[in-house]
Formats: sequence, structure tokens, C-alpha cells
Amino acid sequence: MLPKPHRLARRRDFNAVYARKKSWANALLVLHVRWYGRESADASTRRWGFSVSKKVGKAHDRNRVKRRLRDVCRLLGSGTDSESWKIGFDAVFVARTPTAEVAYRELESAVRDLSRRAGLIHSATDAAPSVSNT
Repeated sequence: MLPKPHRLARRRDFNAVYARKKSWANALLVLHVRWYGRESADASTRRWGFSVSKKVGKAHDRNRVKRRLRDVCRLLGSGTDSESWKIGFDAVFVARTPTAEVAYRELESAVRDLSRRAGLIHSATDAAPSVSNT
């Protein structure tokens, strides 16, 4: 479970993320991101929100999708990988209709793909200096 400080809960928080109009999508998810400026008090945090509409399925299906998304975000940020989350953003994952039928690994792959494309993840390769032969 994501700790409470890392969750978006209020409608106004979700609307602030949607208002930024920065989004990335794949077959399973849409990712909306709002970056904070360096001077902001929230610049050292990261928060996630999850939106799953009734088109995805019944309540137990929607809740399972949200639990899986929260778990992927929690594990990716735990530092056990070579990848970890950057700080200073709010992100909302919006589940598309086929999300309820996919395996956990597919959902994890979709989250990683969107997060990399949005620049939310930095990996060990990002920090490695480039070698040039000039």
C-alpha cells in the first residue's frame, strides 16, 4: 500500500493534474503528470492518483486494478530495482477498458513504459557518464 502522503485523494488535486494537459498513453493506461517548480513546497514529494471508470468492470474488478497499480508504484519506488521514481510531481493513472483482464506483469510493464516516456523514472543508466573516444 502506498503511504498516505504519496496518494492523491481530493478532486481538486486530480483536476490540477488534468489541467496541465501533459499526458502519455498506451493500450492499457493513460498517464497525466503535473510537475512542481523548484520553489514549490511540494517539490520534494511525489503523489499518485488512480482513476478506474465503470467501463473497466464491476467494483471488484476496478478495485483490483487500483490495488495492482498502487502496488506497482510502491515496488518501483522501493529502490530494489535499478530504477526509482524522481521527485516533484503528481501523476494520475487512468485505466482503460482492457486493464481488468491483463496479468500483473503486463500492467507493470505498461506503468514502466509510460513512466519512462514521461520522465518520471531515473535508472542507473541515467547516472552513468557517457564515454566518448574523441
